This record gives sequence, C-alpha cells and structure tokens, in this order.
Amino acid sequence: MVKAADMLIARRADTRARADFATWKMMAKLNGASALPPEAQEFLVSYKNLLAQLNEGEATEATIGAIYKAYYAEMGGAGTPPDVRPRAAEPAADNVTAFRRPEPKPKKVNFFGAATAGATQKRPLPVALIFACLVVVYVGIRLYWR
Repeated sequence: MVKAADMLIARRADTRARADFATWKMMAKLNGASALPPEAQEFLVSYKNLLAQLNEGEATEATIGAIYKAYYAEMGGAGTPPDVRPRAAEPAADNVTAFRRPEPKPKKVNFFGAATAGATQKRPLPVALIFACLVVVYVGIRLYWR
C-alpha cells in the first residue's frame, strides 16, 4: 500500500524528472551539455545509449523513469517508487451542447404596477453640461466680486 505522503513525493519527483530531462535534452541540442551537472550528463549518456536500442519515445520514458527513481529516493520516498504515469483519458462521446438563447428576464414592477425598464435609470450628466455650469459659476463669482 502506498502512503499519501509517498504518493505526493512520487508526483513531485515525476514532475521534476520530466522537466529536468526536457531541459537537459534541450541544452544538449544547443551544445550546452558540458555546463550540466555530472549526474545530468550521466543520464544523457544513458539516453543516447538507449536511443541505439529503442525508438525515441521509449528511450525518453526509460530515461525519465531512471531519473524519477533517483529523485524519489533523494526526496525521501520509502521503498520502490509508485507508478504515477497519467492514465489514458476516456474518449468523450459527445460533449457538445446546442446553443440556446437565455430566457428573457422578467421586468420589474414598481409600486404603481407599471413595468420599469433599464432606460428609466438616472443617466450621468454629460461632461459638457457640467463644464458649462462651472463656467457660469466662475463668471458669476468674478462679476459679483468686482
């Protein structure tokens, strides 16, 4: 039986192994493998050896599996690492829904029984009207103080 803590460690180790391998592989393609740590270089050498025997997908998964086991032990996982590979998702038969127009919202009725629409809400004053009022007030104050 796998404990929840070991499963958490396993998921973190698998995620880290996949990310690190992708990074190392890209650095090797860019001729930067010499800058990698020694254990990363060892994993890349084993990957190249596996490529001679297996196809690329199988060699990649085998190398990631080896990195995963090393990370699992390094992170404190107990025993053999559990299998954390994602299961194949079941194909969805039909998840498309037909478009339906939403039903109209009922109109609100005020105290007098009349239906109120959104147009009866107060509209903000236009900027030009506010500016004109400010000019009138300013001119009025200037004339009053003279």
